[in-house]
Amino acid sequence: MLSRLINFLKACWRPSDGLDTAGRQEGLLWFKDTGHHLNGDYSMAVVQANMLLEDQSQIESGPLSFHDSGPYGTFVGVYDGHGGPETSRYVNDNLFHNLKRITSEHNSISVDVIRKAFQSTEEGFLSIVAKQWAVKPQLASVGTCCLIGVICNGTLFIANVGDSRAVLGRTVKATGEVIAIQLSVEHNASIESIRQELHTLHPDDPQIVVLKHNVWRVKGLIQISRSIGDVYLKKAEFNREPLYAKFRLRDPIKKPILSSDPSISVHEIQPFDQFLIFASDGLWEQLTNQEAVDIVQKHPHNGSAKRLLKAALHEAAKKREMRYSDLKKIDRGVRRHFHDDITVVVLFLDSNLVSKASSKGGPTVSLRGGGINLSAKSLTPLSTTS
Repeated sequence: MLSRLINFLKACWRPSDGLDTAGRQEGLLWFKDTGHHLNGDYSMAVVQANMLLEDQSQIESGPLSFHDSGPYGTFVGVYDGHGGPETSRYVNDNLFHNLKRITSEHNSISVDVIRKAFQSTEEGFLSIVAKQWAVKPQLASVGTCCLIGVICNGTLFIANVGDSRAVLGRTVKATGEVIAIQLSVEHNASIESIRQELHTLHPDDPQIVVLKHNVWRVKGLIQISRSIGDVYLKKAEFNREPLYAKFRLRDPIKKPILSSDPSISVHEIQPFDQFLIFASDGLWEQLTNQEAVDIVQKHPHNGSAKRLLKAALHEAAKKREMRYSDLKKIDRGVRRHFHDDITVVVLFLDSNLVSKASSKGGPTVSLRGGGINLSAKSLTPLSTTS
């Protein structure tokens, strides 16, 4: 009788697909080696470098609205925070919810729906900053990059603010090689076209971008030109005391310096499109697009994200003339001097599944990346979950 009970409990405990559904953790590394979404398999990994993890991420596969009729598909979000974790956490809690709400109103996924979801999320965080201004003014200086991908009915939407990146691995029919195709547009002042865009938008401000310590920065403060949050560079009422002096600009803000408007592209998924890599810039600081695609396509699907992440950490260690095994021993906070928080999501595309109209059939997934356990005292969460 007891053995039957034990076997029953084991069966209940074991994930239905034989996989670890919640992900695993090794020190500062969190990973989910493999799982299934509506259009194929996925792999996910996060490594922490900051004292508080500022990267947030999620995979949602299944309904993209609140209607039983759909549409159905897969959503990936990578949110690379800066100045603190609050904005990236807020986006992780609210952006997909906003997307589902607006999709429900329009009965479809579109560029306009995605743009409105970003706008609604930006406005939601702005309201939090306004409410907490008297007690926590530094929230005005916290922001996040925001990269999302949405697959629905064979169409891929990529939307981005900031400098995270989405890369496609596509097989060349003639040669069989898998090439890297960058799908996202990045907004970083290190890119000449972004500096030109800023000068065009702010013709009366010769200091809109400044070369500081050999790095181009918007107003000498921040590298990215678009984000969610960073309201001290968008609203004049938040660029004053009691905000720290290092964030305050001498001249009053006449128009928003940063934008929350995403660059959005639309792609019809082709039979030779093999996989997508979504990652924060911590990965791309260490690996080129083609290097990342080569690592994924030369190995089994299982553990792809972790494999990419570890390759990046090996490169980071090599640059500092140290061993990877020694880098792993460095604790969070200090680790930031060696590499950034890094988030990687690899989404494999099964052409048979992609070609089918999205329906209720198939796996439903809702997974947050980065299960780093921090003590309650070290966290600074906002009560902003949807």
